[in-house]
Amino acid sequence: MYRGRVDTIVAGVANLVTTRHSAGLTGLPVRPPMDNLVLTAGADTAAPCLDDLVASTRRGLLLTCLWYIREVDPATLLLTGLTRDGVYLVEDGEVMGVVNNFRFNESPVDLLGRVAEVGRSQRCLPREWSDWFTRVAMPPLRVPDFNMSSVSQAS
Repeated sequence: MYRGRVDTIVAGVANLVTTRHSAGLTGLPVRPPMDNLVLTAGADTAAPCLDDLVASTRRGLLLTCLWYIREVDPATLLLTGLTRDGVYLVEDGEVMGVVNNFRFNESPVDLLGRVAEVGRSQRCLPREWSDWFTRVAMPPLRVPDFNMSSVSQAS
């Protein structure tokens, strides 16, 4: 049964998943788990593309894949995971080369609060959750101080 569009976060307010049982207990509407995930920001068609974000980067890392994502603290939604198959050094708007993989510790809630620039959403494959979320569109994000906690031996 098609339930229609559900905006998970709107203007900083979360609309969490509710089963029929939890909706009955709380008085909230039923919001079943979804099987697609789309992140957009405002007028998405006017947003810069990934190449534009790279070109305007003085020094940073370009991450193209996050892997082995696990929940550390459910209260803050702190996640840990690894970068994989694509971590690149960007200097003066140019991709200079491949660098090693890292372990990261971040809360997506905190991360969304620190986003400095959002690019144009595009279809992508969620490597970690590809069995559950097969229809995904995400924009590239510029996030200062992404927490790389250690170098990973993963290759």
